[in-house]
Amino acid sequence: MISGTHKYSRQEEVVYGRPAAEALADVACVRLSTRILVVTTRSLGGPGGLASKIATGLGERCAGVFAGVRAHSPREDVLEGARRAGEAGADLLLAVGGGSVIDATKVMQLCAWAGVDRADGLDAYRAGPSGDRAAIARLEATLRMVAVPTTLSAAEFTSFGGVTDLARRVKEGFAHPLLAPRAVVLDPAVTQETPPELWFSTGLKAVDHAVEQLCHPQRAPFADALAADGLARLARGLRATKRNPLDEGARLECQFGMWLAISGTTSGRGMGPSHAIGHTLGGTYGIPHGITSCVTLPAVLRWNEAADGERQRVVRELLGAVDGSASDAVRRLCRDLDLPADLASVGIRRSELRAIAEVTMHDRGVRGGPRPIRGPEDVVEILDLAGPG
Repeated sequence: MISGTHKYSRQEEVVYGRPAAEALADVACVRLSTRILVVTTRSLGGPGGLASKIATGLGERCAGVFAGVRAHSPREDVLEGARRAGEAGADLLLAVGGGSVIDATKVMQLCAWAGVDRADGLDAYRAGPSGDRAAIARLEATLRMVAVPTTLSAAEFTSFGGVTDLARRVKEGFAHPLLAPRAVVLDPAVTQETPPELWFSTGLKAVDHAVEQLCHPQRAPFADALAADGLARLARGLRATKRNPLDEGARLECQFGMWLAISGTTSGRGMGPSHAIGHTLGGTYGIPHGITSCVTLPAVLRWNEAADGERQRVVRELLGAVDGSASDAVRRLCRDLDLPADLASVGIRRSELRAIAEVTMHDRGVRGGPRPIRGPEDVVEILDLAGPG
């Protein structure tokens, strides 16, 4: 008998298919806020950038723009953003950008709630056994956020944020039910400024979300249905966007796909080995997380193939492939989108595999696959299938 617990998101609304400026004007928490800090990257926050345009549209309600978030959300950027929010007297944070911006803004909230102003002050609030669960539970959510995503990372739909500790070169998670944005605005038009490789690679990250949900050893019908529909929409939308980058209908289809794909995680299953290895490749080796899925997901599928052949057939069909394996279907999609599909393409050498495996074993995702990973040697086998240099 299937059993489990499904936890619904604390999000209040998702607005889609409308211009971001128009949609934001109708979002209740934005209307009620008078000191909104826009959080973004240098490229989006510069003169003429998307975030600058949105900030201008907010008028007197905009309390400033913090354009200092770098890739992988370093702790230092999070702390600086929280400091800027405090100085501005912000009553709402508005994240404009991809997963790094949105994750950084999530943890900026936590810094504001807990009064954290030093890098080591975040240690007590890490997710997992090293964090102080009682301290996290006592936090009062005094500052919240809204997100306008420009990629397909889907960070805006979770209550979990990944932040990199540059001193230790590891990416760590922070979780709280109210870290999720109060509202999300999905406007396909704002994604036109997203570089193609970033758009397509984060699309592969969304594919990874769907596949690892569908291949998880624990079944959850509600989540499986979301992941299946999300994967089919992503396969169609990504290829259509490749054919015509100006097709906003295809871009919105991708946004729907990534939303559905990540929504299955609320059934509590978590992600699997592809994400676990990806966290190491991102946090320790600086490889963009979308790219990590391109190189890890096909290898993980191949390694698991004998243990979940039936589920992988479902994945293959949803990706639009009529023959071959699910692993081959993912690699084919990567090639169609001009994305790398092996570790050699991202500079990972065979001599580094053991070190990557040792770090990955600390990630809970290694326990989320259909074939048990018993130690670093198994992770090395997967990495070897990913084609190191």
